[in-house]
Amino acid sequence: MLITAQGNAPVGSEADQAATDVAEKLSRLPSVAAVQAPARAADQTAVLVTFTMKGDAKAATAALPDVDAQVTAAQAAHPGVVLAQTGSASTSKGNGKQLGSDLARAEMITFPVTLVILFIVFGALMAAAVPLILAISSVGTALGLYGLASFVFPDAGGAVANVVLLMGMAVGVDYSLFYLKRIREERARSGGRLSHTQAVELAAVTSGHTIMVSGMAVIFSLVGLYFVDDVIFSSIATGSIIVVLVAMAGSLTALPALLSKLGKRVDRRSVRRRGVLPTSEMPSRVWQSLLRPATQHPLVTLVVAAGLMLLLALPALGIKLRVEGNDTFPRSIPAIAAYDRMARLFPAEGIAHFVAVKAPAAEKATVNAALVQLSDRAQADPHFARTDHPRISTSADGTVSTLEIPVPTGTNAPASITSLKIVRDTLVPQTLGAIPGLDYAVSGQVARSIDYVDHQASRTPLVIAFVLLVTFVMMSFAFRSIVIGLVGVLLNVLSAAAAFGALVAVFQGTWAQRLLGFTSGGFITSRIPLILFVILFGLSMDYQVFVVSRIRERMLAGQPTREAVADGITRSASVVTSAAVVMVSVFVSFMFVSLTELKQIGFGLAAAVILDAVVIRILILPSVLTLLGPRSWWPSKPPVGTPAPATVCAGVEERVA
Repeated sequence: MLITAQGNAPVGSEADQAATDVAEKLSRLPSVAAVQAPARAADQTAVLVTFTMKGDAKAATAALPDVDAQVTAAQAAHPGVVLAQTGSASTSKGNGKQLGSDLARAEMITFPVTLVILFIVFGALMAAAVPLILAISSVGTALGLYGLASFVFPDAGGAVANVVLLMGMAVGVDYSLFYLKRIREERARSGGRLSHTQAVELAAVTSGHTIMVSGMAVIFSLVGLYFVDDVIFSSIATGSIIVVLVAMAGSLTALPALLSKLGKRVDRRSVRRRGVLPTSEMPSRVWQSLLRPATQHPLVTLVVAAGLMLLLALPALGIKLRVEGNDTFPRSIPAIAAYDRMARLFPAEGIAHFVAVKAPAAEKATVNAALVQLSDRAQADPHFARTDHPRISTSADGTVSTLEIPVPTGTNAPASITSLKIVRDTLVPQTLGAIPGLDYAVSGQVARSIDYVDHQASRTPLVIAFVLLVTFVMMSFAFRSIVIGLVGVLLNVLSAAAAFGALVAVFQGTWAQRLLGFTSGGFITSRIPLILFVILFGLSMDYQVFVVSRIRERMLAGQPTREAVADGITRSASVVTSAAVVMVSVFVSFMFVSLTELKQIGFGLAAAVILDAVVIRILILPSVLTLLGPRSWWPSKPPVGTPAPATVCAGVEERVA
């Protein structure tokens, strides 16, 4: 509890009275274990009352309302001073409240913008509402099911809802677009011979198959997060898998039923009035022009486009990973602002290293002497904050003792990391290490940040290998082609690397701080790379499966490779572009929140989708497939020259005839 005078003036007797009052009030609470004597800052501008809560972090957070009530009462009794509360439970609660407010604002941006984009795409309000309904219902249902799953699987709390919203909006809108665009395209292509219901049946067979393949690819990619062996990653994987399953189930059942029921009400207004299908549903000449470099000059296009992607990926080689903490949370949170001032006025009350020792009770005196020696040696080093006496605590049975060694710098500051190395590599081995039979370890905010990153680094190769293998197997199985599977993996890796490079260039530096509204800590939040990698691979599969399926359809219809590539990508251009625009708008909305971690997720996903939908789809993928030609389908025979009646479309048209 930091007590200051109005206007940051030197504190007087009222601050001392307020400190005594709040200390007495807190000491009477059953949730408070101990209250320290008030202390004055060296410059006489603040008084600090430190108190310890009972139980773990969850129990402390649950008891905060009782603490808040006492603080409010003390503030009312002493209007001449300002009482500000901070601490791990307070900052966590304040951060959660700020995040909830930010996400509500992001949702207020996301839903209307998505609806407007879809209305522009489809030209009909009913058609625009369908994808949004599927996405929102998928998110709501998934969160409900995740609540049930949390009784079985570990739950990391609020982080899951954020990712579920992102994934649900992305796949829900994607799947609906696949259906609606295919329905319109087939009706336009048939010249009106297909009824709306028959077009829905055709979309269910073609786009439904694509949704199944891409959805399972997303799910299998998300399974890779379980290999991290971390509650946050496991929770995100569980929530994301549930929302994808719900979206898939809705797309294969409720969506075609709804589209059949709505009938021609999903058409443009002009179509409903005149009863004539527009030619705009057919391939655009603009897209044919954009694809010309890749199909006419594939080698040059591939070299230039891949070179640009690799150049964009270069900053990722210098990525620095750290765990977010008080030094990166929004300063608008009252508890964070109070922490900043407290750490400046009382350096010994900021972050600290905790040395824990376990030994027989008979060794209590020996352990205590070693900890005192350790504390004294730390006091002689400028990397550590000054304390009046060694901060040693011992358990009631005398078997466990702890020493708190405060540092005057932030959790992720280079000086703090250096101080941890000094404690672990020098001070502890030279004091506690000299006593046989002791078990000891060093924890604290800095240690947790470093060790958490190291743990992730040890698991990252396993996650990457699993996701790459799954992607390769899924693509190879879906198209009966090892080459297509390999191409899919390589293009996804290139897209992810370029997105990481852009992320590092923006958030690890300071040049974009004002533009995007964040304070750079000189690092990327440690969880971001793995989360982005897995999600990006999954979402990229949506595009690749859809586009390659269209190319294969054209080859089945008898077109040679070059024409099939151009025609397949052109025919899928509008739906992929529409889906990409919607996803980018959803991801960009997360850049309006205060938490830097969510800004990084939103930016990384938006950048990856743009690169994937533009550079990969328009330049690199068609260049590769054109160069490979019939070899793209090895070891299967090229799907060229298959009679057209074998296609689903021809079968439906035969029934119509």
